[in-house]
Amino acid sequence: MLPYHGQLALKGKTKIVNIPLGAILDINHMTRTPPKVSTRVSGLFAVHFFGFGLFLPFLPVVLEFRGLSAEDIGFILGAGTITRIAASPLLANIADRTGQRRLAILIYSLAGAAFIGLFCGPAEIVLIGSAVVGYMVFQSPVLPLSDAYALDVARNTGTDYARMRLWGSAGFVGATLVGGTLAAQATNWLLLLLIAISALMTGLVAMSMPSQKRGDRTGEPDRADQAAPFASVWFWPVLAVFGLFQASHAAFYGFGTLYWQAMDVPDFTIGVLWAIGVVAEIGLFAIAARLPIRMDPPVFLLVAGIAAVVRWGLFPLADTFAAMAALQLLHGLTFGAAHLGSLAILAKVVPSRWSGTGQGLLATSIGIQMAIGLGVCGALYETDPDLPFYLMAAVAAVGVLLVLALTPLMRRRMAAAG
Repeated sequence: MLPYHGQLALKGKTKIVNIPLGAILDINHMTRTPPKVSTRVSGLFAVHFFGFGLFLPFLPVVLEFRGLSAEDIGFILGAGTITRIAASPLLANIADRTGQRRLAILIYSLAGAAFIGLFCGPAEIVLIGSAVVGYMVFQSPVLPLSDAYALDVARNTGTDYARMRLWGSAGFVGATLVGGTLAAQATNWLLLLLIAISALMTGLVAMSMPSQKRGDRTGEPDRADQAAPFASVWFWPVLAVFGLFQASHAAFYGFGTLYWQAMDVPDFTIGVLWAIGVVAEIGLFAIAARLPIRMDPPVFLLVAGIAAVVRWGLFPLADTFAAMAALQLLHGLTFGAAHLGSLAILAKVVPSRWSGTGQGLLATSIGIQMAIGLGVCGALYETDPDLPFYLMAAVAAVGVLLVLALTPLMRRRMAAAG
């Protein structure tokens, strides 16, 4: 892990110190946050992702039980995706401007739960569509704002962001297991109830957390009044590359299950393969702060891109469970390493005050490129089911080349911000 220079205030004097990758990946030399704070942040991720883990895989099943056609379901989810992409940075920016991230999470969570309540009304497409789109819009800024709060905790106290974030992945896994047992017509109402309860709990957990002082733990001046990099030309290609790495999962998210089913892989085995990927992600988050080879953020992105080239390039060739499982283990790198590297860079170059907006813009970058990727992969899948995965390998290779080209710029910007 390459050091970044910072300042340490000691008895009225200023001393230059080296700070490796901030508090996001390294906690060995820093003061730990009180356990209750890190536990509540972990709980915030867990309850939010529990609801997301019920909504994402199982809402189409609920909509089908409500009498909607596949065309109606596609239209509603498409409309929700477009509005979510647009709403995320705007709603996150409102929270940043007011300085009330916890209150914003509460308000957005209550609004999301209220929209789920519309399912109690008549099963009409307009009402159901409003419920889905409204929920997606108001849930869209919750994760960026949660990440912003967690990064402030990491900045101010040295707590390991990755260890807090892994509980979100664990919550998602738990939700898929619970949702699988409730995905029946007689119990679909319970799925909706749990999604609403998860949204409510997210808001309550957010309000239980203490106000997080902005600025950083080393005694540097608070960067709240500094200009955010959003108006700078260099910021946007960097943000696009961050989104590109996550969008390279489009073929798998959209068609991975269908691909395995066409290969006659049993449904239970497919569930196990999905779980292996998320467990690998959790494993990386758990050990990120103690990796024997310390890496700076751009190197995390390079590792993620190389792993994606291998994973997607070999995906169509894996015809045994062992081979499929081995490739799924790479999810810890293709998603996890890309996520940690992106957040570490944003935490460095975006002032704390605008961290929620920065995370919202990252979510939008991912969403736009993911939507494009799903559309292209859908057309390719009709032609040849192998082609979308080879395309994703090529996309990841382009991402690696772009990171290599942009790494000097990113390091300069991180050093200047530090």
